[in-house]
Amino acid sequence: MRSPSGEEFPKAMRVRRRREYLASSRVGQRRHAPHFTVVCVPGRGGSRLGITVTRKIGGAVVRNLIKRRVREAFRRDPQHLVADHDLIVIAKQGAAEIPFDAVAHELAEAVAPLARSRRRA
Repeated sequence: MRSPSGEEFPKAMRVRRRREYLASSRVGQRRHAPHFTVVCVPGRGGSRLGITVTRKIGGAVVRNLIKRRVREAFRRDPQHLVADHDLIVIAKQGAAEIPFDAVAHELAEAVAPLARSRRRA
């Protein structure tokens, strides 16, 4: 099944390798939200997104629901995100119970301090 034009989430926008996740967790700045932890790392051209949802959060259906919501928030609202950064989103307990609007709001609030500090520089 293909997405309508302009609604794709290409591989170039994803953090895909384990070593990239590990490096991000070592050097990135962490921002906490009630249902997510966001790790921000300066990237090299373009923003990318990585999502981690452990089995402690729920089964495959629940984990995939959370990942779809986070991906969609990233894809729909890039102006709230910091340009040229890799964002690793780690889901916390209860992330599946909140609606999509709350997911997008929490992610935007978590990244906002970094965006403000980047504008000042």
